[in-house]
Amino acid sequence: MILLFGYGDDPSLALVRQAARDDGAEVLVVDQRDIDDVDLRIDDMVASAGFFAVGGARVPLSRIDAVYARPLAARTRPDPLATARGRVLADLVVEWLDVAPGRIVNRPGAMSSNASKPYQAQVLAECGFTVPETLVTNVPDEVRAFAARHGAVVFKSTSGVRSIVRKLDAAALTRLNHVRVLPTQFQECVSGVDVRVHVIGAEVFATEITSTAVDYRYAGRDGATCALRAVALEDELAARCVQLAQVLDLPFAGIDLRRTPDGEVVCFEVNPMPGYSFYEANTAQPISAALVRHLRGAEG
Repeated sequence: MILLFGYGDDPSLALVRQAARDDGAEVLVVDQRDIDDVDLRIDDMVASAGFFAVGGARVPLSRIDAVYARPLAARTRPDPLATARGRVLADLVVEWLDVAPGRIVNRPGAMSSNASKPYQAQVLAECGFTVPETLVTNVPDEVRAFAARHGAVVFKSTSGVRSIVRKLDAAALTRLNHVRVLPTQFQECVSGVDVRVHVIGAEVFATEITSTAVDYRYAGRDGATCALRAVALEDELAARCVQLAQVLDLPFAGIDLRRTPDGEVVCFEVNPMPGYSFYEANTAQPISAALVRHLRGAEG
């Protein structure tokens, strides 16, 4: 049995749910929205002794062979007790996922590598990827010197919390003193074409993104264009992406690359919980089906 945990209106979770049903897999969906109809009891985490109660039916944890989880912060409800209960449920599931047997996509402990972008950049370099020259600082003069050295510079959060990548333009420079209270990551601006690589076990799906936006994820909001197409990676690069995901202990990973005009490949980061629906919808790549194959242990 495959457990799907998260919000039922999450597009990525919904795609896996449909792909699993198309594949004939037995699926248990635990929707965080339906907290009133969900209960969880764990008597022994390591042994997975306990059960989910969903809609009045009990499912022993021992029946769950694989998990695809996209747990999100519990949504605030009118009833504060229900809100608190939702948070406890999510926390308990996350704790269980780190020790549960079977195929877990992905274990929370492994996903923590994305909590520090500077740390993750060191792992990228150790796996043979070129990474942009980076400065993490809360000293404005260091930023100005970095910008003078590189010319075009972008900045973003150092943590795993999603942030919009922006250029360090004249307007941003007027707010530079704000970094004194919030250390920020600055990087040389690398020109080229973005490539998002989804690694699932040993399978690789690459998407080339052509966009006029600094951060193509927000192209529409910024009035910019964005076009996606499926591409095939060179065997060596694909193997290196698989190796990187394995080093990070991420069965499912979203790797952000950029191919420069001279053919060099630069790696920015690895997303340990990729919301891949955007890429599948625009390229028809069977990412969902590959994820279900992995969860069922049916790769190859």
